[in-house]
Amino acid sequence: MRTTTVSSLSLRDLEYAVAVAHERHFGRAAERCGVSQAALSEQVRKLEGVLGVTLFERTKRHVEPTARGLVIIAQAELLLADANRLLENAQRSAEPLTGELRLGVIATLGPYYLPTLLHKGRARFPRLGLHLTEGRTAELLARLRRSELDAVLLALPINAEGLTVEPLFFEPFCLACPLDHPLASRRGVGLRDLTRGNLLLMEEGHCLRDQAIDLCKVRRLEAHTRVASSLEMLRHMIAAGEGYSVFPLLAAQDHADMGGLIRFRELADADAGRRIGLVWRTTETRADDLRAVAAFMSQTLPAGTSPIT
Repeated sequence: MRTTTVSSLSLRDLEYAVAVAHERHFGRAAERCGVSQAALSEQVRKLEGVLGVTLFERTKRHVEPTARGLVIIAQAELLLADANRLLENAQRSAEPLTGELRLGVIATLGPYYLPTLLHKGRARFPRLGLHLTEGRTAELLARLRRSELDAVLLALPINAEGLTVEPLFFEPFCLACPLDHPLASRRGVGLRDLTRGNLLLMEEGHCLRDQAIDLCKVRRLEAHTRVASSLEMLRHMIAAGEGYSVFPLLAAQDHADMGGLIRFRELADADAGRRIGLVWRTTETRADDLRAVAAFMSQTLPAGTSPIT
């Protein structure tokens, strides 16, 4: 019985097979790979011989992966992705702070922090390209642990097992309420002034929801508590007069009052806010690059925030 070894496999042949699976056509796959159709077809047949598996059902009208072929092609895609990451990591090691950085950002921070970060960051790191992803904390951390993201910006603390956490800045919270709310005319608002009543919250999964519940000392939510799927929807609900909530400072700046329909009031408690940090895998090969990015973020703080000491 013949034994197939890893040395019998070629990444190029796997790339050909993946291209055929995507295109469902040998001619288009050959064009995509920059080779002749005859050469691609021959290499795919050789790969099938090495594996002992028929990867494709071929007729004059169409090409379809077999059931076993689908499984192997999926594995081939993972191998090719790992090989590409290996090359990228080698290139990045040779030339720091270049290439692509896959950055995840929590949804309640991204739209309000990223404009400033991108404007200043492109000047500081001209050869570092950002690929941005928005999501909720648990989702972003899961993708980080699966190596689908290189780093994430989120609110601390988190379960940091296997992760490196670099605190960046403290972002205060403020009260956001309708014009006719009893606290709308107050200059400073204490946490004890925030009664349950018509408190509006984010949906479960948003860290801002838990922070608002904690600040307002809510032990048990009322059945009629209204929730929003996004910070912008929460803003609209407040403007419509449905209730009040706690807002991150960055989301309360730059004409964020819906044409005067919302009043933002400073919270007297100095601890009312959230700590924002940059997080990456402890095993990340670009850790030095990420520390440099974190240092830059800490040195270019958004207006109204403060460094974490």
